[in-house]
Amino acid sequence: MARPRQFDEQDAIERATGLFRRRGYHATSVRDIGAELHLTPSSLYRTFTDKHTLFLRALDHYRATESAQAEESLGADGRPVREALRAWLLQLVTCPPGAEPGRGCFVVNTATELGTADAQVSGRTEAAFDVTREALRSRLDAARENGELPAGLDIEAAVELLFTTVLGLRVRERAGHDPARLATAVDAAISALGPVPPAAR
Repeated sequence: MARPRQFDEQDAIERATGLFRRRGYHATSVRDIGAELHLTPSSLYRTFTDKHTLFLRALDHYRATESAQAEESLGADGRPVREALRAWLLQLVTCPPGAEPGRGCFVVNTATELGTADAQVSGRTEAAFDVTREALRSRLDAARENGELPAGLDIEAAVELLFTTVLGLRVRERAGHDPARLATAVDAAISALGPVPPAAR
């Protein structure tokens, strides 16, 4: 009869997610993982097969719990589109109380570290990015329809501008840049959406 596992597997994945987010894939050794998860190498390999498999599971966990927040933050909550966008973008670079500053976004950190070298990883990062793009597209489409944004706004171009702003903000937050300067960049990106139509004022 198989012996029951002596640890919480989901808790282990959460711990691994935090470790990989802080240190990255290459800088995290199997010994580091064992120390963080309180697992012996044999238990680690028996449960997760190898470091790469655990990393993929950590990415999936992060995407399921955090990286889809754009959908919720940009959802139809009654706020004007520019207000909702600004609040969400500033939230990306604001360290919550008690959290470790400069962690950045696990998905963005991974994309900048590994690029397209690993097809399984890049598939996951691109899927997460698509969620963000689609959330932006949906909110901008609705705002143009209801007259909050200029009728002639190029939605696809605006999505790419805002998405690129998101990635830049995440990288700069991880680098410890001044939040006030990042807020200036946020305001400039939002102003690029054009003037508020007279009917929406």
